[in-house]
Amino acid sequence: MTEPRPRQAGARWIAAGLAAALLVAGCGAILEPSPEPTPADFPGIAGELANRGLDLADIVSGDDGCDDDSLTATAIGFDASGLGQAEPVRLRVYIFRNGETYDRRRPDVDGCVAQWATDVATVEMVDARPFVLAGQGPWTDEFKAAVRAGMVAAAGAGG
Repeated sequence: MTEPRPRQAGARWIAAGLAAALLVAGCGAILEPSPEPTPADFPGIAGELANRGLDLADIVSGDDGCDDDSLTATAIGFDASGLGQAEPVRLRVYIFRNGETYDRRRPDVDGCVAQWATDVATVEMVDARPFVLAGQGPWTDEFKAAVRAGMVAAAGAGG
C-alpha cells in the first residue's frame, strides 16, 4: 500500500477544516436569538384587527379628528364593527415612528380626542406603544379585548 502524497493529505485536512468551520458556524446561527418584532404599518394593524373578528370600513388617512395639524400625518380613521358591537364605531389610530415619539406625543392625543369625543367619560383608549387607538365608547367586552389584542400584536416590541 502506498502512502498518500503530501498534496492529497493537505487537501483532506483543508476539506475537513472547512467542514468543521461550517458546522460550528451553522450551530452558532441556531443559537442566535431572533430579532424582536418591529411595529406594523397600518395594513398590519388592520390585518391584526380583522384576524380577531373586526370588520373595518371607511378607512381615511389623516383623520385625526381635531385641529392639531401635527397629528394629522400620524392618524388613520376607520369604522369598526363586529364582536357584539352592532353599530360601527369610528376608531382613530395614531401611529408614531418609535417609542420616543410616542412618549413625547402621547399627551397631544388626549387633547385631540377631547375635541372629537361626544362623551369624554366613555371614550375607549388602547395604548400599545408606539400606537394609540381611540374611539367613542362604550364598547362590548369582546370588541374591546379584540382591539387590545390586535393592537398589542401589531405593536411588536414597541418601537
